[in-house]
Amino acid sequence: MRCQHDMPFGARLQEGGGALFRLWAPAARKAELALETASAPQLLPAQADAQGWWTCRVPHATAGTPYRWKIDGDLLVPDPASRSNPEGPHGPSVLVDPAQFEWDEGWTGRPWHETVLYELHVGTFTPEGTFAAAAARLQQLVDLGVTAVELMPVADFPGRFGWGYDGVLPYAPHHAYGTPDDLKRFVQQAHRLGLMVFLDVVYNHFGPEGNYLHAYAPAFFSKTKTSPWGAAINFDGEDSAAVREFFIHNAVYWVREYRFDGLRLDAVHAISDESPRHVLQELSERVRTASAGRHVHLVLENEDNGYRHLAPEPMHGFYDGQWNDDFHHVLHVAMTGETQRYYHDYGVDTMDLLARGFTHGMVFEASKRKEGGAREVVQPAPAQPLSALVNFAHNHDQVGNRARGERLSQLVAPEAAALPTLLALLTPAIPMLFFGEEWGATEPFLYFADWEGELREAVRAGRRREFGHEHADDLPDPCSSETFDRSRPDPAGAATPAGRERLEQVRAALAARRQWITPRQSQLLTGRHSAQRIGERGLAVQWRYEDGRMLSLELNLGAEPLQVEAQHLGPVEAQLVYSHRWPADTARGTWPPHAARWTFGTEVTL
Repeated sequence: MRCQHDMPFGARLQEGGGALFRLWAPAARKAELALETASAPQLLPAQADAQGWWTCRVPHATAGTPYRWKIDGDLLVPDPASRSNPEGPHGPSVLVDPAQFEWDEGWTGRPWHETVLYELHVGTFTPEGTFAAAAARLQQLVDLGVTAVELMPVADFPGRFGWGYDGVLPYAPHHAYGTPDDLKRFVQQAHRLGLMVFLDVVYNHFGPEGNYLHAYAPAFFSKTKTSPWGAAINFDGEDSAAVREFFIHNAVYWVREYRFDGLRLDAVHAISDESPRHVLQELSERVRTASAGRHVHLVLENEDNGYRHLAPEPMHGFYDGQWNDDFHHVLHVAMTGETQRYYHDYGVDTMDLLARGFTHGMVFEASKRKEGGAREVVQPAPAQPLSALVNFAHNHDQVGNRARGERLSQLVAPEAAALPTLLALLTPAIPMLFFGEEWGATEPFLYFADWEGELREAVRAGRRREFGHEHADDLPDPCSSETFDRSRPDPAGAATPAGRERLEQVRAALAARRQWITPRQSQLLTGRHSAQRIGERGLAVQWRYEDGRMLSLELNLGAEPLQVEAQHLGPVEAQLVYSHRWPADTARGTWPPHAARWTFGTEVTL
């Protein structure tokens, strides 16, 4: 099976030979195609139409031909829709033949309710930092019980290392990770093992280096709006039609040409669109149409807690899931007591808010954040379908945006270290692990970006300001290769006694999820779940199903045992789903410290 997505942007091989090159450059007075040769570039004239599209047909171009565009007789730029830029975004693009890759027949994905996500960063997942090396470790994730791998962004960016959120060539896999075919082989290997692959995509800004669009297509950027990372993308202003198409085609491209099973759209709260038909709606419609017959899932990150784009089942124009920051934030505060920055809103009645997170999903209603992190308006959010939310104890933001990159499991007492992970895995929400979490990795995950010159100094100073260390010299240098190397979890940790114990805990929890939670997702009763406070540090949680059955959680986050009254002791005729630090001979009505127990049965009626 051959897969190719045809689009109005970029370069495309032609039947019968040669290639067609197209560039949207409405501000260019002149554009020439520059074919790279051993000496000087061979310049070929391009023709423009009234909409700013420049076209050049090259009869002798073949797969592997390197090229750039020359703007106004001066500036050499890569193709913004390049499928491959092996020397990085400052180098030439390379013509690719997508149809040369042979895909297996038969894979149609897996339904959303089976999703167990595993977020990883390709550059630090293995010592080699490549797609090929990552593919060799996929069997370990299958054995653990993971069903979906989520790659942090792979769109090409300058330098040797970075998180990927400052990409500038959205169609080209990052050159340091491997070739386009290497990424396809990664996806193919995952599918052969029964794993879905999700890709994190960034449609709210371009990175600060290596982006040449301002020079010849300034209409990509809004004249009236900004983002936290600079110029906002123009999705609703003058000449925005081509801009919308550029990003919508990108989403369809990853799903069709690379056969990704899902996309996670980064920070959609920073996407401003006042059009009658929001770009997120149109993107969903187009992706779902292009992937008909397959399970393809769309996930949002929305810091403002907006939920109007979510639907309880796959629907054109809507999204399957959204990262639930509230669950992480309130759990973090409950277990650490930290209330600075965006944890501020969770510092009052924390256990009650945690109970709400378990039963309602989001804790707070849609609201933007003020400078410093607190929300502008704090009011409870209505109950959401829990299966439309992604719960996690760790992710790249919540670890990497700390000054020293500590994981939550390192910030709590050793006897409580496994609890955050287990609590994320065993709720009806979709769970996500962050790579290394499964064995309790102790290495930090730090912010790193291979910037140079003034940008490097600005990033260093910005990190010091962000964490209140303006004059400190002890923070990790975000632009140092040492910081990048320190952020690589060492798999040898999984072979230690503590690592083996944590792995077995996670494996057993995911097995319990497959048996007790996953098959019943469609029967969840939204708005009917409940929870009760038990003492200062305990919670009894009940998740209800249409057939009158109930999944219960008994949780003690405290360091002392809890004595519990009969009405809070879970369902009758309960079957044990999973327990943590809860000896079998524990007296009924006593909850051990730093312990949790999940049971399933018929609801108690008193």
